[in-house]
Amino acid sequence: MNKWYGRHAWRSGLRNMKLQNKFMVSYLLVCMIPVLIVSAVIYRWASSSLEDSALEFASLYTSQIEASLNEFIEEYDKLTKSVLIDNDIISRLSREEAMSMDEQIAHKLTVERTLMRVAVLKPEISSLVLISRNNRVHQYTNTSNVVNEGRLLGQDWYKRLHDSKETFFITPAHDRSYYEGNGEGAVFTVARVLLSSDGSYAGVLLADLDTFQLLKLNQAFVVARDRYDMRVVIGTGDGEIVYHSDAASGKMTWREIWDSGLTIAEEGSDSLIILSGRAESGGLTVKTEIPRDRLLLKIGKMKYATIIVILVCGVFIVVISMALSYTIIKPIKELRRSMKQAETGHYAPIEKAASGDEIGSLVGSYNKMIVTIRTLIEDVYIAEIKQRRAKFLALQNQINPHMLYNTLESIRMKALVKEQDEIADMIKILARMFRLALGKDVAQNLVRHELDYAANFLRLQNIRFGDRFRFESRLDSAVLERPMIPIVLQPIVENSIKHGFLEYSRMMTIVVDGRELPDGGLLLSIADNGCGLPPEKAAALNELLREAGGGRLKLDEAGDGPDQGIGLRNIAERLRLHYGEASRIRVGGGQGKETTVEIYIPGEDRGGEV
Repeated sequence: MNKWYGRHAWRSGLRNMKLQNKFMVSYLLVCMIPVLIVSAVIYRWASSSLEDSALEFASLYTSQIEASLNEFIEEYDKLTKSVLIDNDIISRLSREEAMSMDEQIAHKLTVERTLMRVAVLKPEISSLVLISRNNRVHQYTNTSNVVNEGRLLGQDWYKRLHDSKETFFITPAHDRSYYEGNGEGAVFTVARVLLSSDGSYAGVLLADLDTFQLLKLNQAFVVARDRYDMRVVIGTGDGEIVYHSDAASGKMTWREIWDSGLTIAEEGSDSLIILSGRAESGGLTVKTEIPRDRLLLKIGKMKYATIIVILVCGVFIVVISMALSYTIIKPIKELRRSMKQAETGHYAPIEKAASGDEIGSLVGSYNKMIVTIRTLIEDVYIAEIKQRRAKFLALQNQINPHMLYNTLESIRMKALVKEQDEIADMIKILARMFRLALGKDVAQNLVRHELDYAANFLRLQNIRFGDRFRFESRLDSAVLERPMIPIVLQPIVENSIKHGFLEYSRMMTIVVDGRELPDGGLLLSIADNGCGLPPEKAAALNELLREAGGGRLKLDEAGDGPDQGIGLRNIAERLRLHYGEASRIRVGGGQGKETTVEIYIPGEDRGGEV
């Protein structure tokens, strides 16, 4: 269950991830996986090659050391055998105690000349000592250092010589404590056991050499040592050290090596890589030691370099992926932002230049759609809203008709009881007007209803102003039966009284005339003989009526203002909304002249909705 939930949550998170993040993750996966694979392969190959190269170099160098040791041992084996050629010396060593004083002096001189001859052949030998089986010591040295015979015979390494079955061997490195006045430093000893003609032990020849004489470091090893901290250790078969490269190079002293108890490691460890070799004679072993951490240090640097390369590639890929995803996502975000605005009713196209790709084509199509929607909304939806708002403005005082009629009838009856006939007539006229205004919808309203409504309005005004208005109709029966929108003539009659009636001394006449036109349209005119309308005001009013009736419709222009009621502008808008662009209303007249308001309602063949 938990596994299913985890997979479901992971899929849901991936599905809900932002598109820009999806693009970035995709770019990173597509680019970084090959980079990681290639880097890992190159790193493994390079590190393996580096380790193999180091081991190959160490193995080759070990082989060279083996060859050098074999050459050294062979050379000193021949050198020490030269003493065996002189059988007279060996035979005398066996009977030194029975010699006379003169014979002993002559024998000593003979031995010293032999030792000198050997030392001359090898100047690197610091001291040659020949010890008979009676422990008589004959020595030759090319320095001022003299071997102390007692100390020499007490050395542990010398005591072990008698237990050895070999006739030629090399001792481990030891100190120089048996030298008079100079016990510092270390030497190793090349030993040759001397046998008499009958095979018995006659003595031993010892040649002391400085440890660095066994193997001289070349420049290649110095470079490898500094690079990998390599060490070459030559030892005996018992694991004792004869030569150590750290001591020969001065990196360590022999005293430090002895005090640390270092021996030749037989096998490698976690800290050392060991390559082994063995000399063909002399019982010497060669160990080349390479610290793993130093060898892996180069590999570690390579690993860090690989990581840096991966990080640099990662940063580069991230930057590129961000730039590419931003290029792709930016127009989508602009499209999304514009769609959000469209959800709130703000239909604005994306004004930024679109690219030529599929997204740019999508943006272009969206802009066309927005323009179309906005046009439809402005021409249809807002028009319908304005029509309803205009109707609401015209009927904003509408209440329940039955309650209104009953109330007005109750008031009229009360007035009749009180013998207020004039008030009763006014209420009766007002009730009739309400019935005309509230009782019919647009489809049922006719010109005669409008005329009746305007006539009743004027009757109320005559009661108010003392019969100062005369209302004439010159409409024939065909015109009277033409349908038209309600509340059109009454506002015009009201405007005539409001703006044209200024003198109580004379009667004001309002004439409604009209005719059907050959195109099926209807032309109505409402004229009054009031004070007239100045030409400039008439021109401004006609311009306002044209703007109200045509062009882009604005939702906030549905009325004439809170204090103007249902004016000419409202009538112009409602005519245009109901009958289309062909309908019109125009004001004519002049100062002191008759003022005329003409209304044109197109027929059905002109697109009117009559």
